[in-house]
Amino acid sequence: MDGTRPVTRDSGRAAATGRRGAVVAALMLAMALAALDSTIVSTAVPQIVGDLGGFSYFSWLFSGYLLAVTVTLPLYGKLSDTFGRKPVLVAGAALFLLGSLLCAVAWNMAALIAFRIVQGLGGGALQGTVQTLAADLYPLQERPKIQARLSTVWALSAVAGPGIGGLLASYADWRWIFLVNLPVGTVALWLIVRHLYEPRRDNGRHARVDWAGAVAIFACGGVLLTALVQGGVAWPWLSAPSLALFAAGAALLAVVVVAEHRAAEPIIPGWVWRRRTIAAVNLALGALGLLMVAPTVFLPTYAQSVLGLAPVAAGFVLSAWTLTWPVSAALSQHVYRRIGFRSTAMLGIGTAAIVLFAFTFLPYPGEAWQPTLLMLLLGAALGLFQLPLIIGVQSSVEWEERGTATGSILFCRQTGQTIGAALFGAVANGVLAARLGGANDLDSVTRALDAGTVPEATRRAVADAVHAVYLGAACAAALAFLVLLVLAPRRFPVLED
Repeated sequence: MDGTRPVTRDSGRAAATGRRGAVVAALMLAMALAALDSTIVSTAVPQIVGDLGGFSYFSWLFSGYLLAVTVTLPLYGKLSDTFGRKPVLVAGAALFLLGSLLCAVAWNMAALIAFRIVQGLGGGALQGTVQTLAADLYPLQERPKIQARLSTVWALSAVAGPGIGGLLASYADWRWIFLVNLPVGTVALWLIVRHLYEPRRDNGRHARVDWAGAVAIFACGGVLLTALVQGGVAWPWLSAPSLALFAAGAALLAVVVVAEHRAAEPIIPGWVWRRRTIAAVNLALGALGLLMVAPTVFLPTYAQSVLGLAPVAAGFVLSAWTLTWPVSAALSQHVYRRIGFRSTAMLGIGTAAIVLFAFTFLPYPGEAWQPTLLMLLLGAALGLFQLPLIIGVQSSVEWEERGTATGSILFCRQTGQTIGAALFGAVANGVLAARLGGANDLDSVTRALDAGTVPEATRRAVADAVHAVYLGAACAAALAFLVLLVLAPRRFPVLED
């Protein structure tokens, strides 16, 4: 199965001219670029701020990148269906590498943030198109193999990223964090250009791109996500800037609906939400993005302030789920072949809800092995949940719809993470304020950690706050379970390859 797979205009299967393995290696390198980006930058923030200044708005290094990735996912999905995966992936990788080079020569924080947004514009193409090509390259029976490899890339990136970033920032220069993308991305680009072949398609020759809808979606998503990311951080939720952004976002949402309704080839076609399978998976993966905020954002603070672990040890507690997630994803095929995509995903998310709820019963202060064990179980549960849904959706649509469908579910997952960060941040700050007084929030706890002193009352308050967040994450998992139970068909419609 590693040799050349013939390509016909009817099958629509992309193939490698030499070995399919060369294309898979390129996809893994491209995914590594996107996966490493946030984790590798986070550890170098002190050096970046010390060199460029701009501490008051350095958070936009992450927010700007996230916004650009999220709002471009639907657009790249539609473009890959219209013109093919290869040109979109090549253009996205080139844009990402250009952004990396510009970041490396940034002269102040504002310039670095602008160039991070350029990176994000390319990162959206990497994330969505790689996932779509993975389905194009493999028939249904073999898709778990490539998806498990991509999951492994994400897992290794989560573990290695902070260490690589710290080493480069400490012993070289923070600019090398962006420069290392260039050789990796160049190899990926060369492999794609050299080995990936797609047949010429008639639908791309006279295609009309809905640029008005693309601009409207970009503007609407950017405004609403900015309101969610900055609300409660840069300004209070009920302040004039927050209300103005939400009002502008609502107005732009109406513009999106009108533009997409009138477009001959809309960026977000109506069938994405009319088909029960895709609509249910969109909502379920949105809930997944929501619940993932609990461990990724709040567990490190819990491990340091409550358990008293060093930052490196706290990172290992968080990375525990990256050990079991790809293994569970790889083995999920043996489950969904017997009981179906929906039942497998419900088994996974039901287990995840129990694990998340169990976190609220951890003793105070507890031992490090207790949350580590729960994270191992959570990774195994989510591996059973996410991968069958992605493969199920990609297998239920034709080639010319696969990019749009994949972009839709990834967009919903990313949006769920943004909403979760805002929602659970408000929950945690509310609990801390109630326990410690109105002037205390998660930022004050972080500053106390940096100073090396966390009072006992603060430790207990953080434990209560994180328990409340995990309870909310358990509710999000239960919501995903109900969505699949009520909306998803018992058997996903699977098309012949």
